[in-house]
Amino acid sequence: MFRFDEGLNVYLHRDPVDFRYGMNSLSILVEQAMGLNPMDSSLYVFTNRRCDRIKILGWDNNGFWLLLKRLEAKDRFVWPDSSTGVVALDVERLQWLLKGADIAALRHHPKRHYARVS
Repeated sequence: MFRFDEGLNVYLHRDPVDFRYGMNSLSILVEQAMGLNPMDSSLYVFTNRRCDRIKILGWDNNGFWLLLKRLEAKDRFVWPDSSTGVVALDVERLQWLLKGADIAALRHHPKRHYARVS
């Protein structure tokens, strides 16, 4: 079974893609446009021009998974601008993106490392 495990890497394809693309076309896009290996243990996320649909491609030992989410009405996913390279996320930020949050605006508190308590 395919799960969004905590240590899974997630990569966003910045530019919209033709949503007639299936597993083969998306995996070629991962290799050629993103420069990544579609058969590693990562998720690759794509959107259409209107940003009302998301496809997620993932490899699971012996085959690809292709997940699709379509928003209804006037809802849209908030997609990062295309001025950056490949966008890497963790699973938590992917969940935020799927729920409609602007992942570019969300920030965690920084990790603090102290040598002693007092």
